[in-house]
Amino acid sequence: MTFHGYVAVQSRGVVALPAEIRRRLRLDEPGAQVEITERDDGVLELRPSLPVPVDQRWFWTEDRQRREREVNAHVAAGEVVVHPDGDALLRHLDHLAAAAADADADADEQ
Repeated sequence: MTFHGYVAVQSRGVVALPAEIRRRLRLDEPGAQVEITERDDGVLELRPSLPVPVDQRWFWTEDRQRREREVNAHVAAGEVVVHPDGDALLRHLDHLAAAAADADADADEQ
């Protein structure tokens, strides 16, 4: 569903979006904003921007997003192990822990 139409710009620069668009894009929610970008060709792009709930802001920190991109790169490269169930995952983790302990013991002996 798309919209094409005209809206008036009031003397103070206020633009009222049609109610249908506000509801569909959830711009009627508290804290909703509209991002505006002026392109070189004179087109104004408007994008709805909804606030992030307080309990989810940690996910959107730069550090967390950097780590998410790293994980996505590993997944895209096929550098992941998929386990059929939780028990298999735990066995794999135990194996990794044992291998790390062996490596530490070998390093201590040298």
